[in-house]
Amino acid sequence: MGSRKKQMADAIKEDKKQVAFAKLNNCPTSPRKMRLVADLVRGEKVEKALNILRFSSKEASNRLEKLLLSAIANWQSKNEDASIEDAELIVKEIRVDGGSMLKRLRPAPQGRAHRIRKRSNHVTIVVGANNNIQA
Repeated sequence: MGSRKKQMADAIKEDKKQVAFAKLNNCPTSPRKMRLVADLVRGEKVEKALNILRFSSKEASNRLEKLLLSAIANWQSKNEDASIEDAELIVKEIRVDGGSMLKRLRPAPQGRAHRIRKRSNHVTIVVGANNNIQA
């Protein structure tokens, strides 16, 4: 491997060490309801995000809180020598995508049937150290 290529590979590896993610697949909540809660914590510091999720009355907030704790644990396992308080972790990215749908039929008047779509979603949380240095 050339020296420039090795330097770039080392730089990319060091950048990836500052970021950790966690995924939740096939969560049985509609993506629209989950996005309402996800928008509350996007870009926030981790401590504030955990408090927002802990005291939110939405059902989706319990699942997101658990997922955020998992992402923090993943970051801590990557950076065993660093502490969470010093790193000032923030929620860099949170994505809610639609998952698979269970399709059911509900009887309707006059012999008809309506299709019920039971939606699910996939959530991805990316947490990272806040690298904004104010001078």
